[in-house]
Amino acid sequence: MEDEGRGDGRLLRGRRTREAVLDAAVALASVHGMEGLSFGRLAQHLGVSKSGLFAHWKEKEHLQLDTIDWARRQWTDRVVAPALRTPPGLRRVFALHEARLAFYADGALPGGCFFLAAQTEFDDRPGAVHTRLAESIHDWLAFIRSLLDEAIALGELPGHLDTGQLAYEIDALGESAVIHSRLVGREITFTRARRAVLERLRGHATDPDALPED
Repeated sequence: MEDEGRGDGRLLRGRRTREAVLDAAVALASVHGMEGLSFGRLAQHLGVSKSGLFAHWKEKEHLQLDTIDWARRQWTDRVVAPALRTPPGLRRVFALHEARLAFYADGALPGGCFFLAAQTEFDDRPGAVHTRLAESIHDWLAFIRSLLDEAIALGELPGHLDTGQLAYEIDALGESAVIHSRLVGREITFTRARRAVLERLRGHATDPDALPED
């Protein structure tokens, strides 16, 4: 039993180390890109040896793929989960956008958005990383669309609405906030990004009063 306890402790420490590395990998990739995500840079950032990282990942591509999956997990925890605590319908759709802006505004990642950095780097580079990123973006857009479909089912949006188009617009307005907040100004950018989606939803809503004020 004592040996089992020591084994469990090693597994726990190994898992915690792996999670700490992936946290750092997502943060660094948001600034330096996925190609800039080297074992040497990670080791220096974390104050560990490169050999310790090789115990978890044998190749850079494996690290990149796990980093994408970890970024998705962070996104789920920080953006999706808070929105799902809001009742379904238009308020949940808008809560998702607000949670996204809050994630950016909090400075959780030094580069602003991991996925924006990664997709601009790999959008025209076929391979496993491109495929995994494309799946992530597809799933995100499908999730926004599913919330819009819920709002239609509740009668808060018209049944003829092109939810794929509106999901695209909501996502695009969120993405633009990352860049503009750094080049134009944080406060005005996040204010405008919030208002843009709010007005877009109000324009389609069967009852605009169901949404919050500016």
